[in-house]
Formats: sequence, structure tokens, C-alpha cells
Amino acid sequence: MTALLDIQNLEVTLGVPGGNLFALRDVSLTLERGQSLGIVGESGSGKSMTALALMRLLPRVANATADRMDFDGRELRELSDAAFATGILGTRIAMIFQEPMTSLNPVYTIGRQMTEAAVMRGALSARKARERAIALLERVGIPDPSGRMGQFPHQLSGGQRQRVMIAMALMLEPELLIADEPTTALDVTVQAQILDLLDDLRREFNMGLILISHDLAVVAERTDKVAVMYGGEVIEQGKAADVLRTPAHPYTQSLLLAIPRLDQPPRRLGAIPGIVPSIMERPEACIFAPRCAHRRETCVEKRPPEKSSMADHVYRCILETPPEPRIEALPAHLARGPQAETDIVIEAKEITQIYTSRRGLFGPKRELKALDNVSLTVRRGETLALIGESGSGKSTLARILLGLNEPTDGRVTMLGRPISELSHIERASFVQPIFQDPYSSLNPRRRLSEIIARPLELSGNGDAAARLAAVRDVMDLVRLPKRLLHAYPSQLSGGQRQRVAIARALVTRPEALICDEPTSALDVSVQAQILNLFDDLRAEMNLTTLLITHDMAVVHQAADRVAVMLDGKIVEEGRAADVLHAPKNDYTARLLSAAPQFHEADPEAEMAR
Repeated sequence: MTALLDIQNLEVTLGVPGGNLFALRDVSLTLERGQSLGIVGESGSGKSMTALALMRLLPRVANATADRMDFDGRELRELSDAAFATGILGTRIAMIFQEPMTSLNPVYTIGRQMTEAAVMRGALSARKARERAIALLERVGIPDPSGRMGQFPHQLSGGQRQRVMIAMALMLEPELLIADEPTTALDVTVQAQILDLLDDLRREFNMGLILISHDLAVVAERTDKVAVMYGGEVIEQGKAADVLRTPAHPYTQSLLLAIPRLDQPPRRLGAIPGIVPSIMERPEACIFAPRCAHRRETCVEKRPPEKSSMADHVYRCILETPPEPRIEALPAHLARGPQAETDIVIEAKEITQIYTSRRGLFGPKRELKALDNVSLTVRRGETLALIGESGSGKSTLARILLGLNEPTDGRVTMLGRPISELSHIERASFVQPIFQDPYSSLNPRRRLSEIIARPLELSGNGDAAARLAAVRDVMDLVRLPKRLLHAYPSQLSGGQRQRVAIARALVTRPEALICDEPTSALDVSVQAQILNLFDDLRAEMNLTTLLITHDMAVVHQAADRVAVMLDGKIVEEGRAADVLHAPKNDYTARLLSAAPQFHEADPEAEMAR
């Protein structure tokens, strides 16, 4: 039986100043109809580049070659760009891009974007295209699909925009769907709905699915096969159950050790040192050797051969047997437990926040209650996780706790002092924020020394020499090398950027941090480094943290207590172990059931798939 997709020895080189960048090498993948393939690895591993090469969306400086690139028995390399665009792209192979807000045209209605390609290609009449678009919007769970056709992207939520992208990709009934990080930064419930939808559509249309993701738990739950990429190579692939439960390559094992898991006690996460390299010369040795804890002399002398540990499970490594995983227990001084009766650093009492709006210039006023009588406390040295879906009031509460918004009713105190009585400088010395995206929260035109020292300048602390000394001290604290002191954010990795954001927040030695999704935009290996760093900082500084996140495994790893928000209210609160493993509220239980998790191998489930 002919495979739906058969790629053999795909290579992509990019012409860059100074030579050629070897972006992909020897990439071989196969996929059957109705089957799902997960592609995993850190940023820069070549996951998205593989998809773009298949879609012919590579930059002009790229050169792609392959021994074979068959789709349903047809050699794609023989097709001209025009023939590929009209006969394959969108009609037989479609792609859902990572960020729906940048993929959708902000000035076109949803209806126009849904129907334009089908009508322009002559595949459907305008009336038929509209009917199909409405049917697909309904199929992907968009309420009032007919009404949504006239709306613009900004009028939809993130989950709804992602559903629109899926519906657009299905307009011409493709046989292969590529989903590039389709659930990044979505709530766990919305993520589960999107993944359920993709599973249902794959089975309904007998469609092949390539799921690109850095979330290994999602890939373990949702795919039949897995390809692990590193440095532009596929270093391990096989059945998902084999690769992710019995990994043969040290890199795959390292990725799995970096993931916090709900089914295991909190532990020291296995952070991988270094970053994915940019390959400017064809490698003659193991590509992972510089970061591998199990490397041998031969690893840097020759390229490892491809081996097979079992049927259809292949990997590239010199080791005859997989290494034993090095699991580090959480140090005793970091072990989770009930907090002692320490000082209350932040206290919110009966906070209510009401916003008013009106429809049209003369329309009646409407009230929206974003927070409804919310009370919580965060004690010294404690990490409190605030969880809930988008719109539940988490960020509104965080802005009030930071003193950026004044509540309609209620009050906030810091170490017993009302926040309304504190000056901006005093408030900043008490609490500092760490934002979700380190790429956009740092000024790209400032050096690290200037970025980190900025809070000291604004508060008038010390002279230039004293500020520089404080910057050096806090860089040591967050494990940033001194050689980066005069670097720009663009010269740093994602993990280093987030460390800079943490250093900037800590340079004034605040009593508390308020972290809004501080690891959701990071690879699993970088996330592990940041979570380990938070553990170390709490031990060294007795740091108080309010952690806003939708990742239940991160909550399990980092939090002492959990508060669950729904519709502006706290519906459940308690010790993390109690709330996560024995929830008393139905909403909390739904959040936990939607969270992707690793499970022990189930032979019957594998046979069903």
C-alpha cells in the first residue's frame, strides 16, 4: 500500500552571511492515511523548517533537495511551483500556523478569508463556499457561525481564532493537515477541545496529520508516531508509545526528564545545558555530543550509525543500550509542605472590579463584573499558583495586586500597609512582575547592563558604579554569565532572555514576584532551567511568588498552594497536592481532566489507535 507521504533524505541549506546554514539534513519521514505523526524538539531543531519545505514556503535564500518526496504516489519534486500551488497547496495539503492572530488578515472578515481561496480557484461558487464555510465553522464548534462570517479576527477569542484557522484549512478537504504548535498559549480546556477536534476530523476524513509541538505530553496522547529532531536531523523516531516511554537516544531522554509531570512527585528537573547549534558545516560527528552527558570519545570523531531497538523504532547513537535516566530528587530544603505561619506579604480583601461599556455612542451602559469579592493571601517564602481559563479574572487581579489598577471595592495590603498609601517607588520595591514573553518584554535597543539596572535608575538607588555592582550580583543570582553584560537581547537564547527579565525584577530585592505565564513561551528544556531557578531563588532569598499559569504540571512542580478562579471568583483554594489530586470543585476537576498527561502504556488503547 502506497504511503500518503514519503520523504527520504530531505536537506535544506540557507544562504547566510559567512556561508551556508545546514538547516535540515537526512530527514526521512513516512505517514499513512488516517495516521498522525508528532514532530518534537527544541526551537531551532528543524521542526517547522521541515513543514515549510514540504509546503514550498521556504525563504528565497533556501535550497531544498531530497532523494524522494512522494505524496500519494506522486513525486512532488517534478511539479512546477505553479502546478504545486494550484494542484496541491491548500487542496490536498494544508497547514495551520502557530499564531492565528498573525495568520488571519485583520482587515478582512472571517467569511471573506474562509471563502476566498475556494472561489478564486473555481472549486466552489460563492454561495456554495459560504454554505461550506458556515458548516465548517459549526463543525469546529464556533457559536453562531453565520453571524461570525461578518466579524473580524479581533472580535474572536484566541481559541475561536484557532478554530477558524482549522476550518479554513479544511475548506478544500485536504488529505494531509500540518498543525504547527496549534495549541500554544491556549487554556487547557480550549487546548483539549482543539486536539479532540483534530482527532475527530482526522478519523472522519481519513486524513493524515502532522502535529508539530514542544509539548511532549500532548504528542504522547495524540499521535501514532513520533519523530524527535535536533540540530536539523531526525535522531529518533518510531511509535509514540515506544519513543516516549522507552526512549533510546539520550536527547529524547533528556527532554522527558525536563518535563514536570502530574503523575510523579516534584523533582529537580533535568535541564539540558547549552542551546541547539546553528550548523555552518556538514557535521562529521554526533550533533548532540556537545550537550550530551553520556558522550564518548568516538562521539566527536564520527557520525553515529542509525540503529533499531525494536520494529520501526530507529535512532542515531553509538550507545548499544539506552542510558539509565538520572533522576534528581528535589533537595530537602525545597521539599513542598504546609507553610508555617510566616508574615503575610500580599493580602487582597474582598476585591471587586466592575467595568462599564456601551454599545454604540448612545447605547445603554452595561456593567461587567471582572472580579467578585475576591480574597487571598500570599505568605513569605510561599508560591501561590492562580489558575483558571482566559477571562476568569487572573490578570485583572494581578494588575490590582501590582497597583496598576484600582479596584472598584476592597483593598490590597503589602506587609500590612495599604497599597493605595504607597508611592510608586515604594510599591515597586515591594513587588515586581515577570511577563509571559521575554522577547517582547525587553527593550531590543538596550544592553543587558542597562535593562537590568533600569529599576535602580528609576528609584534613584546608588551611583553608576553601585548600580553596575548590583547588576553583576543579580546576574550571578540568576546564573547569567558576566560576558553577556553588554550584549543585546537579540544575542541571547529564550532562556537567557527570561533570566534577564527575572534579574531585572530582582535587582531591587523586592519582597514578592507576580509571574504571568513565565514559561509558556519556552521550550521544555528552557522551562526546566527557569523552574529550577525559581526553586533556587526561593531557597536563597525566601522569595514570595504569585504564579499565574494554565499548565497544571508546572503548578504541581512549583506551587505550595493553588487558587482556582472562575467568572471572577475563587471557587477552590488549598494545598497544591490536595487541589491537584483530590479537587472538590467540579470546575477544578474539569481543568485537570483536560490537562495532557503521560500514562503507562495501555496495549488495548494502542491497538485501538
